[in-house]
Amino acid sequence: MPDDTTIEPLDALRRIAFLLERSRAGTYRLKAFRQAADTVVATPRDELENRARAGTLAELPGIGKSTEAVIREALGGDRPAYLTSLEEKSPERLADGGERYREALRGDCHSHSDWSDGGSPIPEMVATAMELGHEYQVLTDHSPSLRVANGLSAERLTKQLALIDRINERTGDFTLLKGIEVDILDDGTLDQTDAMLDKLDVRVASVHSKLKMAKAPMTRRMIGAVRNPSTNILGHCTGRMVDGERRGKALRREQSSFDAAAVFAECAAHGVAVEINSRPERQDPPDDLIALALDAGCLFSIDSDAHAPGQLDFVEYGCERAERLQIPLERIVNTWPKRDLLRWAARS
Repeated sequence: MPDDTTIEPLDALRRIAFLLERSRAGTYRLKAFRQAADTVVATPRDELENRARAGTLAELPGIGKSTEAVIREALGGDRPAYLTSLEEKSPERLADGGERYREALRGDCHSHSDWSDGGSPIPEMVATAMELGHEYQVLTDHSPSLRVANGLSAERLTKQLALIDRINERTGDFTLLKGIEVDILDDGTLDQTDAMLDKLDVRVASVHSKLKMAKAPMTRRMIGAVRNPSTNILGHCTGRMVDGERRGKALRREQSSFDAAAVFAECAAHGVAVEINSRPERQDPPDDLIALALDAGCLFSIDSDAHAPGQLDFVEYGCERAERLQIPLERIVNTWPKRDLLRWAARS
């Protein structure tokens, strides 16, 4: 985003939403700015200017007091005061350290859109990934069994893949890769048909249910998924929550019990990357398990698990941990060029 004082209303609203998402602000608060941005896109410029002069911007759908002020100030050639305030409060970096690792990342292998439980449309996620300098982004919306997250049936996933093809026709050197965060079912199988999984570029396999399963069956469950030829990345492997919130209430969750040495040995043997999930409420795996996976010879993927555009910056947290724990850059799959990433992911 340029440092000039002048800024277009749409850019101001998008930037505000990005900064709010990046700071983990409440959904209701930031949603207002995303909705206002949609209204600005749909409204002719001359109408916005006429309404700003007449004081009737708030009559447009999705425009409230705060968003009206942002639009009016931007139309008047001023940098909106609310945006300026957020930028002054927002740190340049989310984590101290990891800069070299962040610069080395070419993309992000775990992100969501409003097709499942994300908060923004796919094009908005793509636009932000491009603005952050990514060469590629993997879209990994949830699989069918995770109904609480509006998981995608094979039919809906097929439609999403067609949309990705259309988006990629307009993104130049950037590529939106076709992916999924597929549930690991109780028996270790994956929650999507083999035919659909074969159509994807990258597949993140994660446990989302029965996280308190006993150690032995959980170990078998995870090993079953790792051995599946479709699996590329083992997502947030412990399932822990260290700093979460749901519906205004604190959410904490202990990590699952499993034989990490056995699971990571299988990951190393089958070329499956262990995800360093960068969400601050997850920080998954914990440091001791990352060290264990490193000693086992595993590959890694530093991912944002973003559910909104501003959360794509969460990879900075993961980069700080990777640097501190001395993971070699060459063992982090999303530092690889797209061609190499796709060759590795097509291990089946």
